[in-house]
Parts: sequence; C-alpha cells; structure tokens
Amino acid sequence: MAASSSRVMLGPLVAAIDQGTSSTRFLVFNAKTAELLSHHQVEINQSFPKEGWVEEDPKEILQSVYECMERTCEKLTQLNVDISNIKGKTHTPHTEYTHTNASSYYRLYEYVAVLCWLCAVWLDLRTQSTVERLINKTPGRNKNHLKHKTGLPISTYFSAVKLRWLMDNVDEVAEAVLTHRAMFGTVDSWLIWCLTGGKSGGVHCTDVTNASRTMLFNIHTLDWDPELCKYFDIPMEILPKVRSSSEIYGLMKSGCLSGIPISGCLGDQSAALVGQMCFQEGQTACLLKVVLIYLFNCYLLQPVMSEHGLLTTVAYKLGRDKPACYALEGSVAIAGAVVRWLKDNLGIIQTSTELEKLAASVGTSYGCYFVPAFSGLYAPYWEPSARGIICGLTQFTNKSHLAFAALEAVCFQTREILDAMNQDSGIPLTQLQVDGGMTSNRLLMQLQADILCIPVVKPSMPETTALGAAMAAGAAEGVSVWSLRPEDLSEVTSEKFEPQINPEESEFRYARWKKAVQRAMNWETTEPISNGNGETSIFSSVPLGFYILGSMLMLIGAKYIAGQCPL
Repeated sequence: MAASSSRVMLGPLVAAIDQGTSSTRFLVFNAKTAELLSHHQVEINQSFPKEGWVEEDPKEILQSVYECMERTCEKLTQLNVDISNIKGKTHTPHTEYTHTNASSYYRLYEYVAVLCWLCAVWLDLRTQSTVERLINKTPGRNKNHLKHKTGLPISTYFSAVKLRWLMDNVDEVAEAVLTHRAMFGTVDSWLIWCLTGGKSGGVHCTDVTNASRTMLFNIHTLDWDPELCKYFDIPMEILPKVRSSSEIYGLMKSGCLSGIPISGCLGDQSAALVGQMCFQEGQTACLLKVVLIYLFNCYLLQPVMSEHGLLTTVAYKLGRDKPACYALEGSVAIAGAVVRWLKDNLGIIQTSTELEKLAASVGTSYGCYFVPAFSGLYAPYWEPSARGIICGLTQFTNKSHLAFAALEAVCFQTREILDAMNQDSGIPLTQLQVDGGMTSNRLLMQLQADILCIPVVKPSMPETTALGAAMAAGAAEGVSVWSLRPEDLSEVTSEKFEPQINPEESEFRYARWKKAVQRAMNWETTEPISNGNGETSIFSSVPLGFYILGSMLMLIGAKYIAGQCPL
C-alpha cells in the first residue's frame, strides 16, 4: 500500500528524448516539481569514411532511442514508479542533422560539423564544393544572399546543401526523389516518423526550430519557401509538415510507451532557452557540448538580422496558436570535441574528467593558444578555410599547458559570440546561463567568468535542455500537465562563478587569442583538388612537369658547354 501511495503522489510524468551528436538519452521528469526521476544514455558510433566526412547510422540512432526508453522504464519500475503516469514525450535533437528516407535506402548523410547526424553530420565537409558552386551564382559571391529569408549564411553547416549533395552524388536518392519515394527531414522528423508507425502511417513532420536550420524555411512566413526550394532545386513535396514546438504530433506505435503522445519538439539550443526559462528579452542560454551553441533570446516577436556574423533563428513556438519567438545565435563547431581529440588523437588524457585536473595542475597556458578550427570557423567568422592551430609553444610547454589552452579556447570563443551579440542587440549581457555536459568542469566555469568579466550561472540540475523539451511536451494542448506561465515556474537552483581576474588581464589574453585566430585563417583552399574519384587532377601536375623539363634542359645545356654531351 505504501508503494502504491508513493506512485500516486508523483503525479504526471513527462519524458524527453535528447538525441545528440555523440549519444542518445531518454529522461523522465515529474511535471509538478521538474525533478529528474530517471534517465539512460547510449553512445552513438561515428564513422569517418573519408577525410572531412562524418557519418552516423540512422537505424542505430533509432535503435538507441528504443534502448534508452526500455532501460529508463526498467529503472522507474525498480524505483516503484508507475510508467503509466507518463503523459507526453518530446524530442530535442541537434538541429543540423539531415535525414533522407528513400524506401529501403536508409544510409543518411548530414552536416558539416563535428559528427554525423543522419549519416552526414553537421561537421561533415563533403558539401564544400556544393557551397562554393551556390555562392558563385549569387550576385557578388555573397554568402549572405539568402539571409533575409533564412537568417542563415550559405554554409556546409545547414541541411539544404547536404540534401543537394545527396541528390547530386547518390543515385539511389536522386532516383527516389524523381519517383516520389523520398522524404527529407532533420533527425527529429526521422524519429517522429519512425516512432509513430514509419511506413505504416508514420507522421512526417518537424517543428519550426528544426525547420529554420534547413535553409529552405522562411522565418517570416514560418513555412517552406518556394523560392528557396527552387534555388536549391529541391521539391517541396518531400519536406515534412511544419508544426509548432508544443502540440500532439502523433502517438507512439510500439515499445514500452506505446500509445503515449509525442507532444513536443525543439532543437537542443531552443530547448535550453525554455529549460533555463529565458522568456524575457536579452536573456542568454549557453550550451557547452560537443558543439558549442549560444542562443540570445532577443526581440521576441520579430526576427532581427545580425550584422556581426550571428544567425537569426526561430527560438520556439510554444503552441499551435502561439506567436513564434526569435533569437540571435552564435554557433561554434568545436567545444567538447576538443576533449575527445586530446584523448583519442593525442592520448594526453585517458578520460574526459582528467582534463580539468591536468589543466588545474599548472593554472596557466604559459602563453600557448589553441584555435580548434578542425572544420573551419563558424560564428562570427563563417570561414571554412580556417584550420586548427596551436601557437606560442616553447620548450617549456607541456601537456598540462595544452590542456589549459584547450579549456581557454572554449572561453575565448564564447567571448567572441557574446561580443557580437552585444553589438547586434545593444543589450550588454550581465551574466551568462550555461548548460550541457561541460558545465561539470568547474575550472572551465571559472575561466569562462574570468574571460567574459561577468558572472557565469550554472544550474544545479544540468539537464535543462531536456527539461525544456519536457516542458514543451507537457504544456501541449491535450496534455496540459505543465504550465509555462511565469508565475507557475519554480526557480532553478544554481551556482554562480564570479570573475577572479582583473579586466586588463582578461583583455590581454583575449587579444592574444584573436591574434592566433588570424594565423588560422586562409589555411585550406576551398577549390577542388581532385577529379571526384580521389585522384589528383592531371592539370595539377603541369607546374611540376615544366619544372622537371626545365631542369633537364639546363642539365643537358651545362654538360654540352662542358663538352661532356656532344649534340
């Protein structure tokens, strides 16, 4: 009887799928208290078939979702929690994963970024030639040619160029599009379609936050744009229906939660805004994950175009009849991935948690600066030709200094984004709210406060991204177990890190970082250097041929003059 009573007192529960670049997680929250009751995480494998290519298997992603749900429900049962109290479920994917479903063709390709979402991850750079071709046909080769409609520059980071590459380079996809057997979407639409039945009546939809990252979506009309689709030569009929971020899309058709409504969908950065209750103009949420993403919740009811390299995006639309809210966003490609690189590529640490201890052992980079532009630089530069660089090395530099420089790099990139936001918005930031796995690194949090010269606020419950997604699902009409009214929201407990160095020291270190960034620029040519088959073009050997021929003629001439080679 006591056990039964405790189950009843928990009240309605809401679950969230957090589908990230490196893992899938399933989390269950109490809708009355916002308490995280249980969760499970499964790592996602990534493959790198060619230099600059990053892929993930969409079937593995789907399987990981089911596994996380099953394991979490098992844990709840062990805790004597009745899973029938779960009233709604939501998705919070990374917004730049691209998915194509062409009947039996399940190999998906995603963005240029750090990893593969939908088989070609946002870090994937294979679309660089596609981007160059598109920019070349714009007036003045302007990468911001479409920004007035999309809020985005033409970049490998976004979905439309990935789909265009698929249609140009994968025969199965091109044929499926021509024969009307293809559907396209970001990873959220893939998961919703599969979980609501797939080929047996699955719902093909996405929400405004994910749609706004495709370059096919008009952020003013909040729908797919015919002119944008024509520009990329992508048929509109293969695109998912665009819905709000908080409404019932369909019901789960299989698994331990069969019959539960899927009632929310937000991109991870948008979910962080909701989870950290950034509902007022000027509030900022910062995600410190594999990708470093910042959202600035700016002029809420109208989009504002950045003049300093930021993206304009839809922050959220929390209901079918609710207005859309907009944000300025700065996206940085490499944050948590630096830790993985130091561990897997250099081997200077065995686990991610060692990085903080290693950096803290010296407390300085000793003049070493690390620009982790592994796939170019994103906001505010949007410079694909940049590459990673470590400078300021001396014979005294050791792995501890490099670890410290890696953490500082995250902070300097944050500073660049927030400087741009302050210039665009005219609203100086007074404190930074942070979220994500890297917030467990206390040294990083302190460094962030020191470099920004403002307090950094870390929530005591770090899962605010998943919490935001759960809030959207629980607030959906027909579910209505979570109120989003400000007076009903309980304040999240947090820890504040105050700056501990003087502004002059911060400015000096930041200026040195900016100098290092300039060294990283224009490192890689964006011109194609192969014929598409991985073989060097014959024309690239012409200069070498002239050099060899000229050298031979000079040698023969010298021997002739010396009388050693009669002609």
